[in-house]
Amino acid sequence: MADLVWHHAEVYYFWASIVDLRAVEWNEVARINRVSNDELFDTYDTYLARVLEVLSAADPSTKVWSWSAQHDVSFVTRRMAQETAVHRWDAEQAAGLSASIEPTLASDGIDEYLEHFVNDIADDAEPVAGSVHIHCTDVPGEWTIRPMAASSGDAFEVTREHAKGDCALRGPASDLLLALWRRIPVEAVDVIGDAAVGARFVASANLT
Repeated sequence: MADLVWHHAEVYYFWASIVDLRAVEWNEVARINRVSNDELFDTYDTYLARVLEVLSAADPSTKVWSWSAQHDVSFVTRRMAQETAVHRWDAEQAAGLSASIEPTLASDGIDEYLEHFVNDIADDAEPVAGSVHIHCTDVPGEWTIRPMAASSGDAFEVTREHAKGDCALRGPASDLLLALWRRIPVEAVDVIGDAAVGARFVASANLT
């Protein structure tokens, strides 16, 4: 739990600094050293307050560095909301609490995952060899993911549509998001059609 809290404090510090500096390179942000466990929660609160202040004051269209193809403050704001949601779930699970992510936030998290993470493929990933349809059952949200030719540069094409896939993953948005981030087994949602395609798809992203 201490490692998780420190990780998140670092994340808040880093992205608040990126936006505050209007940084164009990641290494414009100075590294910080881990504090003692006695100082951990005060440090977390400090960096949380800072990221909220900096993001609230910034124009979402302001250009800043990011590791994605989207280089603006709105990317950072969305990333902080989604990272916080998943790591809050981690912390609640570690504390033995029943946890879920608010459905509308989780649906947006699925969309963010498919926009920014799905094409970062793990070195040892097996070919998915089929299409996947993701369907939220509690809030709006449907996506179809199709494998692309190797020459395209991306592993998958993602469209926001209802379409038949070789495998369909259906369930509450929170469960679908947590399955994509490999927090819960893919079998925790409804798997329709070729389950092996769904399993390979969920396993394919480089999330380390």
